[in-house]
Amino acid sequence: MTRNNISQRISYILIVTVSFFLLSGCVQGEASFMSPQGPVAAAQKAHLIRVTAITMIAVLPVLILVPWFLWRYRYKNTNARYTPDWEFSGPLDVVMWGVPILIIVVLSVQLWSATKALDPYRPIDPAEGDFRVQVIGLDWKWLFIYPDLGIATVGEVAFPVGEPVGFEMTSDTVMQSFAIGALAGQIYVMPGMSTTLHVEADQPGTFEGENMQFSGVGFADQKFQAMAMTPAEFDAWVAQVRADGVALDADSYRALAAPSTKAQAQTALAVPARPGGVIYFNNIPADFLATVRDRYTSGKPVDATQQPGSPTYQKGGTP
Repeated sequence: MTRNNISQRISYILIVTVSFFLLSGCVQGEASFMSPQGPVAAAQKAHLIRVTAITMIAVLPVLILVPWFLWRYRYKNTNARYTPDWEFSGPLDVVMWGVPILIIVVLSVQLWSATKALDPYRPIDPAEGDFRVQVIGLDWKWLFIYPDLGIATVGEVAFPVGEPVGFEMTSDTVMQSFAIGALAGQIYVMPGMSTTLHVEADQPGTFEGENMQFSGVGFADQKFQAMAMTPAEFDAWVAQVRADGVALDADSYRALAAPSTKAQAQTALAVPARPGGVIYFNNIPADFLATVRDRYTSGKPVDATQQPGSPTYQKGGTP
């Protein structure tokens, strides 16, 4: 292989590597924890950077030394020293075994501390308490319930900026994965169970949320907007939801829970076609999330006609 060919290959590798890092930034600015908009996402980003930096202690020497050895001890390099009888080096063995062991120890401590600090069930500020939002995963939409305000929404969820928010979640269909990347990591949502996620936004803004677990043909449309608002903006938004919403009763919930996109649900409920498939509800029954969740914990099979995720789902019974 000629020197020109080697130079061309190195150039190609460098171009691909640089392009990879440049294109990795071609995502929505506030859709990832790499552009954190709250303390939880910021802590996740810092943890990733620390772990990556520690791991690079073992990775970088390999990436640097392998090409150097290949070049240094190439066949035509007559200046390279040939030592066929070399077998052992104490200092080299200490480095080769000691450094990886030390890295594993440090990473173990980092993982243990981060697991405790980033526990999704752990309140951000136990003394302050949480702003409560309940979430029910459906096909293919998210229902957000505000039990203390008596309203619910589909397609968007709003909360006061700078205030810790506690999401209590369950699913009334298959297992799903709830995520607001700019505010926190994902967490699985399952029927018959409750999971919890705590988030907080540092400043007003709108952030993309989505289901990250494939759940059928409408999976790609199961997105929503998470909106951090000033107190005045949030109060105005709550008033709008109360004024424009429809009652969330057994009939409207069955229409909503049937497998459909947000736009199709708007049509089924005969509500205004708001952008993004947003739907507003008022007059929320007490303990609505518990009623949905407990349908799957009676110890008896739930008939297919009473499972919203089933193609045989029919009206009848209770939510």
